[in-house]
Amino acid sequence: MNTDGGRTLGIRKQPQIVSIHCSAAKYPVFTTAASVIPTVLTTAASMANTAMLARSVFRDYLPDEVKSYISYGFRSYFRGRFLLYFSTQMTITIEEFDGFVHNQVFEAAKAYLATKISPSNKKIKVSKHQKEKSYNVTVERDEEVVDTFNGVQFRWVLRCGHVESKNQNSKAKSEVRSFELNFHKQYKDIALESYLPFMVKRATLMKQEKKKLKIFTLDTEWYSNRWTSVTLDHPSTFKTLAMDSDVKRSVMEDLDKFVKRSDYYKRVGKAWKRGYLLYGPPGTGKSSLIAAMANHLNFDIYDLELTAVNNNSELRQLLIATANRSILVVEDIDCSIKLNNRTSTDEDEPPEKSRKKKVTLSGLLNFIDGLWSSCGEERIIIFTTNYKDKLDPALLRPGRMDMHIHMSYCTPSTFKVLASNYLEIKEHCLFSKVEQGIEATEVTPAEVAEQLMRNDSVDKILQGLIEFLEVKKIKNEQAKAQKEGEEVESNKETTNKKDSVKKKRKD
Repeated sequence: MNTDGGRTLGIRKQPQIVSIHCSAAKYPVFTTAASVIPTVLTTAASMANTAMLARSVFRDYLPDEVKSYISYGFRSYFRGRFLLYFSTQMTITIEEFDGFVHNQVFEAAKAYLATKISPSNKKIKVSKHQKEKSYNVTVERDEEVVDTFNGVQFRWVLRCGHVESKNQNSKAKSEVRSFELNFHKQYKDIALESYLPFMVKRATLMKQEKKKLKIFTLDTEWYSNRWTSVTLDHPSTFKTLAMDSDVKRSVMEDLDKFVKRSDYYKRVGKAWKRGYLLYGPPGTGKSSLIAAMANHLNFDIYDLELTAVNNNSELRQLLIATANRSILVVEDIDCSIKLNNRTSTDEDEPPEKSRKKKVTLSGLLNFIDGLWSSCGEERIIIFTTNYKDKLDPALLRPGRMDMHIHMSYCTPSTFKVLASNYLEIKEHCLFSKVEQGIEATEVTPAEVAEQLMRNDSVDKILQGLIEFLEVKKIKNEQAKAQKEGEEVESNKETTNKKDSVKKKRKD
């Protein structure tokens, strides 16, 4: 049998035709695809025509500047998306403020990077105080500074922006600054655990070596009511301070003991702070003592004007915004604001409005001795007043004002310090008469200093001071007599009124 060529037993076999028929009811997917494909092709053609039209308009009608701007936007967007998914770099953002508090890492980076500026940097910022010997160099915004640590490269950039002021009465803008730290992702642990701690420690040592004292005041134009500062260049020291020698020594010993007792304050569970009340007549050297304390401890001063603070909440924000190792000063606290009793409110205003608008005694007490007072370490709080008896006793107790320092009238020892400062003499034949006059009358160190500043010979200056003290004594006696007479008259009027009331009751 030959099967080749489709033959069987010599007879040609006809080829079979197989017909494949797909029923639409049995296979609906083919019908759906057949109906959708034309729609897809039509849409694609329409989109292609639209793209061709847009391309033609973009190329032939748009100005070159607009074309460049659109092209840059597309490239930036897609490049950013690409880098987001495929970049090997990591960025750490270090903002200037952490809430209301200065970010220590930002301040450290600012000081540290000043030492890393290289010739490749194109822009830097330079400043200099009038009495400083060297220039202060810092990094300018958007300028990259490269640093290498243990073989790892770190790139720093200072970014700056602006935020509208929240103060309705001001249209000022506040500058918001931050550092961006860029490095390879694999070195994240080195950056966080080694590099940043090293940088902060190094910057702290540098700042202590170069520190210039500053005095801060409240800048209400800025959105966060933050502090602004200038360099404090006050020459007052304990050596030149015209003050009773025993009191001066006591203050110095108390300050020295305070700064050395960090472990003690932790052990007893108290905030590491100290309160001082300076009281006495005007001109007795309260401000000079504050400056001498700042110079002695190398502490910055924060001068708080309570009349510029709107309420207790704002007062707390200011407290936590002050730095450690600083002195907070509230001068003339008896007359700067009206400190009502904690349970009383102003009769002229509703209680709710009074609490929202004003700094209260309760708020001030919490400010200096409450939970918020522990938000910081090694701080000194100083109140000054001319009239101690006008202050609420709650302000004066230990734990709030720990040491009360009476700034008295001029004494013989105070005069000798003034004579040494102004006349550069230790002894003189007229000293005994001057000291007798000082002991016989009440005269402030400021008044004595004014007499010693006269441009004349030492003999004439001291003789003029003796005459001034004699006149001062007479004026003081006259003022005292007048005051006593007024008190007698006032007592008589009070007695007469009481007698009149008693007589009316009897009638």
